Amino acid sequence: MSIDSKSTQILEPQAPANDAAISATKESLEDYTLRFAPRSYRKWTAGVVATSALGGIAYLADFSIGANIGIAYGTTNAILGIIVAAVIIFATGFPLAYYAARYNIDLDLITRGSGFGYYGSVVTNVIFATFTFIFFALEGSIMAQGLQLGLGIPQWIGYAISTIVIIPFVIYGMKTLAKLQVWTTPLWLLLMVVPVGYLLLSHPGSIDDFFAFTGKSGAEGTNVASVMLAAGVCLSLMAQIAEQIDYLRFMPPKTAANKGAWWRAVILAGPGWVIFGAIKQIVGMFIAIYLIAKLDPAASVHANEPVHQFLGVYQEMMPAWLAMTLAVVLVVISQLKINVTNAYSGSLAWTNSFTRVTKTYPGRMVFVMVNLLIALALMEANMFEFLNTILGFYANCAMAWIVTVASDIVINKYLLKISPRVPEFRRGMLYAINPVGFVSMLGSAGVSIAVFFGAFGSAIQPYSPIFAVGLALLLPPLLAVLTRGKYYLRRTDDGIDLPMFDADGNPSDHKLLCHVTGLEFERPDMIRSAQDGPDGEPQYVSSLALSTDKTGELVLPAQK
Repeated sequence: MSIDSKSTQILEPQAPANDAAISATKESLEDYTLRFAPRSYRKWTAGVVATSALGGIAYLADFSIGANIGIAYGTTNAILGIIVAAVIIFATGFPLAYYAARYNIDLDLITRGSGFGYYGSVVTNVIFATFTFIFFALEGSIMAQGLQLGLGIPQWIGYAISTIVIIPFVIYGMKTLAKLQVWTTPLWLLLMVVPVGYLLLSHPGSIDDFFAFTGKSGAEGTNVASVMLAAGVCLSLMAQIAEQIDYLRFMPPKTAANKGAWWRAVILAGPGWVIFGAIKQIVGMFIAIYLIAKLDPAASVHANEPVHQFLGVYQEMMPAWLAMTLAVVLVVISQLKINVTNAYSGSLAWTNSFTRVTKTYPGRMVFVMVNLLIALALMEANMFEFLNTILGFYANCAMAWIVTVASDIVINKYLLKISPRVPEFRRGMLYAINPVGFVSMLGSAGVSIAVFFGAFGSAIQPYSPIFAVGLALLLPPLLAVLTRGKYYLRRTDDGIDLPMFDADGNPSDHKLLCHVTGLEFERPDMIRSAQDGPDGEPQYVSSLALSTDKTGELVLPAQK
């Protein structure tokens, strides 16, 4: 793992060595795990960051989701459900993406200062980590289906292969992932777009069949309950914005010269991911219905499996051997592109939570393996068969978290001006738990999950997404007003007499020495230490070194 000498200078520590802090800091310099991403490291253009971020949405799960809800609820209800989910995901993802790109922090750091507190956001990290291993298992299952169909490899072995093959890519950080995403995107687009275009041009009648499909119920017209059930499944993807943000935090500073490109990249690669996701869901539904209607009604057994979807179209375009080859290649490339991101982002989430709770940094690779083992267990348990139920349940947790943070940013920060507009994430500056976000998320998730499982009757059971989104939207401003915002900041002064931002409003690149690790870090990542130097001079400590301080001796006292 390389250390960029231009971004970090190693000096002699000015305090007794903290081996845990030094080890954690040096290891995380490859991709600034758990921390603010400094300007000296962010050398990519806005376009490269956007391309890398969008490479992570190459997953084929969208095709399965679209096929499943189309088969279950019919085309009209499924499309309306996809649109409802897309609108909600875009609206809530926009403020989060902007904060990540503007302040160069990941969603966990945003969450801390947006109503949750220093330890309160740990629960949201667990929600996000759950998202990564659920979707890793889903994509791994799809790859195993492709390996079985194309190469005759038993699925249980395919599950193991789809897990092990990811490890070499995730050992390294964002530099390697960015290269992988950029290099593989053109081939992935070609393999996915060409067969769909061929199907539309060569079989125009399939469009009529598509819109006439009524699903298992056979009922024509629009059914609101079916629309909401379909939307609930799609809304499980809401936490994808956290993976987009893992790339967006490396956006270059926003200036007058790059303003247009900067905004396009943030919107397209941030909340804009859902536009591409919705298109893939509709395409997956379209191909599945085509296979059922035109080829074989019994095809519904495998019509929700992407490898069978694309194989069925490829076979109409080319010889069977080539069709099989390309279908397997598409599945493998897609699985690699998304699961390196799932494994990487999941390891960050687990590591962040563990480090904060235990004040110990075990190394990111430990939790790469933990995440992969959980995903492998889910695959071996054949979670693919229960896809709609798993995603519908998980969606309630994801919505409660994301909408709560978005509500705090838009309403509490900008409209009510109760929440501090500049996101705070450093230990000592925040209270352990802020009830505004923490209680709002638990309350909205708890109620919506109860609705999902029928606690309030079957008539309102399909509407659990409305309860999750509605409560998560309204509770944060209500609790912020009731608490008068007193639990947002433990301190308003970080003890550093230097501006946090430059003239363009970007985080400052002024460097300060961390007296614990002997390394220099940029201003936004630093805070004054509670321990002065030998001559009474002020000393500074990085956010990560402070997070591993088990004694609490470096933490500044709360301000009255």
